[in-house]
Amino acid sequence: MRRRLVSTYVLLLCMVLLALEVPLAVSLTNRETQRVLADRLADATRFAALAAPALRGNELDTVKAELRRYYDLYGIASVLLDQDAQVKSVFGGPLPADDQLHPVIRGALAGRQVGTPTTLWPWHEQPLIVAVPVNDGGAVLGTVVTISPTSRNRRVVISSWLELGLLGLLAVAACVVTALRMAGWVLRPVTRLDAVAHEITAGDSGARVQPEHGPPELRRMSASFNEMADALAEALERQQSFVAHASHQLRNPLTVLRLRVEDLGTKLVDDDVARADHEIALAETDRLAGVLDGLLALARAERGQKHFEVVDAVEVALNRWLAWRPMTERRGIDLVTLVPDEPLYARHVATALDQSLDALVDNALKFTPTGGRVEIEVAAREDGVAVTVRDNGCGMTDEQCRLATERFWRAPDAQNVEGAGLGLPIVMVLVEASGGRFTLGSAEPHGLEARMWFPAGPAPAPPPPVAAPPERRGANVERSGAFSRGGS
Repeated sequence: MRRRLVSTYVLLLCMVLLALEVPLAVSLTNRETQRVLADRLADATRFAALAAPALRGNELDTVKAELRRYYDLYGIASVLLDQDAQVKSVFGGPLPADDQLHPVIRGALAGRQVGTPTTLWPWHEQPLIVAVPVNDGGAVLGTVVTISPTSRNRRVVISSWLELGLLGLLAVAACVVTALRMAGWVLRPVTRLDAVAHEITAGDSGARVQPEHGPPELRRMSASFNEMADALAEALERQQSFVAHASHQLRNPLTVLRLRVEDLGTKLVDDDVARADHEIALAETDRLAGVLDGLLALARAERGQKHFEVVDAVEVALNRWLAWRPMTERRGIDLVTLVPDEPLYARHVATALDQSLDALVDNALKFTPTGGRVEIEVAAREDGVAVTVRDNGCGMTDEQCRLATERFWRAPDAQNVEGAGLGLPIVMVLVEASGGRFTLGSAEPHGLEARMWFPAGPAPAPPPPVAAPPERRGANVERSGAFSRGGS
């Protein structure tokens, strides 16, 4: 858009320059032509006045001497003819062709002053021919013709045109500089609006435009954009607050309800059907508690997108490995960490990697059978840090991988598996808020591979203390757990 604005300004200026400079160039050419023509007519008229008595008395020595001296001084050829067009004297040469000279002579013998060409264009090389009749009491006794070279006059015209062209180029250069500055001034608010829109889309709901730059119309648009962003941020904050508060407030009555249901179970001693219903009721309350926990975690994740931190992804992965090890030992599942020896610093929103690893490991344990294997891999990739959780469970299809990050989505074959369907959406929110990427795909030879990528962060100074790490590469720990695919 900036290039188009500048091009438009320059095009308009060029059109204005052409409209002004072309007539001015023609005017300068005509002025030079009229000047030299008037000078040659004056000279020819003086010679005609000298030639009149000479032709009448047939004593041409004086006028011939004048014409010779005139040629010697200025290099302008001359021809003196009588009334019968007979040549009486010729000085200088070469003479123009007859088709150029004869019309001029006929016009002069008819009693007119004639000059040709009428305009000295730079690309015309013919000489300037001026013919003045020799009058004596109203009778034409002959004519004096001067033939002047025009190279010097054409150089004057070309020089004038070059000066005009140089002025035009200076004007165009000044216009380009002015247009660039003006386009930058006009488009700066638009550029800032675009940048802020991308920042808000990336999760920075506090990004705003400085409305003091640019034209008044764009300043008003920037102010309106800020008002709209404020309204959207406030509405989103209210929605997230409502979800968080509702989830938190519902937990207390749900806990009381579960205690009541558990108390009722002690009174169902002999009725097997009633005890079965009692177990189902307890499971449903646990399921509802899981949904509330997921909603609360999602609301906290969406509200905590502004605070970034730089952490050692290797250290975080090893800490989560330690935290999940007791469960995997009970489940009889190998939990393996594949991490480098040196730290890899990733930049993300606060606790994003911890929460994401917990959700992904939790999700992997739900579908990994006893004796299976879950890997946590940390590696440096694409100027960032890639963290992958890979299991060898049943896996998902490509369509299921695409749908798994939608809230409350459950795989058709996992409807009875524990979980609220909010684990992977929470991971997606946390990773995208950190400026990273989250993808799901099939693992080899089977299973699911959840891949996270975070931008690399600078190493903190001083480096953060690292807790006593376990054996980094190839550390295998069995774990246990039961969860649902597509959420936790």
